[in-house]
Amino acid sequence: MAKPFGIQRLSNELLREILDHIDADPDKSINIDRRAYLSVESFKPPSPPVPAQAQDVAHFRLVCQRFAELGISHQFTRVTTRWSRKGFERLDRLSRDTRIAQQVKKFSYMVPCFYVEGRERVGEFLYGLQDDFHALDAGHFVRRAKDQKEIIQSKEDVRILKKAISAFKALQHVQILRLQDESDRYLLDYIRENQDSAAQLVELKWTPACIHATKTVGEALFEARSPFTRFSGPMMNPQCALALKEEPTRTVSSLAERLTCLELHFDDGFDLNRKMMELSGLFGTVFQAAKGMQAVHLGFPSHVPLDIKLETIFHGVKWDKLRAFGIQAWRLDAEEITALARRHRRTLRGLRLRDVLLKDGSLWKDVLGMLLKEMDQLDWVSLRRIGYSKTFDDLWAGSMEVTHDLVGGASDSDEEDEFPTQISNGGSEDDVHSNAQSNEYDDDSAHSNDDDNNDYGPEANELALGPDTPSSVSWCNCDRSMNPKSEDDWGDNGRNVDYTQRKIWEKWVIGRCPFHSSN
Repeated sequence: MAKPFGIQRLSNELLREILDHIDADPDKSINIDRRAYLSVESFKPPSPPVPAQAQDVAHFRLVCQRFAELGISHQFTRVTTRWSRKGFERLDRLSRDTRIAQQVKKFSYMVPCFYVEGRERVGEFLYGLQDDFHALDAGHFVRRAKDQKEIIQSKEDVRILKKAISAFKALQHVQILRLQDESDRYLLDYIRENQDSAAQLVELKWTPACIHATKTVGEALFEARSPFTRFSGPMMNPQCALALKEEPTRTVSSLAERLTCLELHFDDGFDLNRKMMELSGLFGTVFQAAKGMQAVHLGFPSHVPLDIKLETIFHGVKWDKLRAFGIQAWRLDAEEITALARRHRRTLRGLRLRDVLLKDGSLWKDVLGMLLKEMDQLDWVSLRRIGYSKTFDDLWAGSMEVTHDLVGGASDSDEEDEFPTQISNGGSEDDVHSNAQSNEYDDDSAHSNDDDNNDYGPEANELALGPDTPSSVSWCNCDRSMNPKSEDDWGDNGRNVDYTQRKIWEKWVIGRCPFHSSN
């Protein structure tokens, strides 16, 4: 028997190291209780592929059968599918290949806005505008409208989703994203600017697309008895959640029981309080069933903060394993925050209170004092753009734009972006994720890792409990004489919280020196 030669003599461990240098280990992700997790791991859209890396992995797998097996997880751990005919054809092919389907751990579903039924006459609208609006390919949109109607009527998406989810035996994380091509953006902008001529012919909306995607993905996950434990929706619509109320409680509870991580951000602020009140019971069902919850984020538009009681949504639930908790854009009393934190004081490692506004009679020093004194396990606190409800309202009443600096300042530690629509680079559907791997599947597994800071935690199925600051980071040896000795030392004026103040508070509240601690 011929001896292996050259690179084939290397052990599998060394070959995996080589692959990691080409494209970082796809099994590695941000630790669930670290500060970056709620912003990056679940909300950040899939990165565009890096052609050179993807091609290198593809070439590596073409060397021989052994290399093909070693490299398969680098191509297919993360799969992204666009809601389109071509996207479903690729997903169908992938699900038929058992070796590849078994590698999938993260599934990102990229969904464009849907044409409203009865107003999909986009060709009639655009053909009359070709001279004025030549940037748009009318034929492209006509095909899109036709495909949408045929896919929904034939339930092709439902069939293929069920088949794929059933084949993804190792699935952990499901993500639904709003997709917008450059051409879609041009069309939507033009429709908004020309409502008089467009209103009766064409209308594109995210709400029906979000509802359809969520219901069909949920149906597929339920029927497949999927092992998924994480769900992310950075651009959800309240109407989508309201539609889920029609589902049997048993179905909702069954899916919720599997969750360890849930990240939702609602993007529509119209009549928000009423809609969320209607969803109170649904959230109660989900949160009470999800007994293994470890990370939760629930956010709303920064310019329309929610104004209902915190427990209207969380129902006094106590999660024994909760390690990271985040809310965004909420008007609250101090006691509401401290009560929830106190319930989880033995397990909570991270707390994000982004865009949270305290109501009259509440002060941030009362919240911070409780966190400092009682939250022994807390490793990090994020207070980006916190403030006071009255100041926020006064700024809006004065017809001023409520900038980040006025409300609470920018951040140099959190992800700066809100949760944006995933925008492809225009052109055809194939451009959303170029097929750089030279294979037939539409996947993003060769993309760059989701953690921009290269802050890799343990493998996705292991959740280490190490502190956010590594032991190698030097700590100051000052006497902490500047740290607050009483509530009056917090410097809380009861009106606003500027950037410098909140950065100091974030370190004070976990017992670190605000002047010498680098984290």
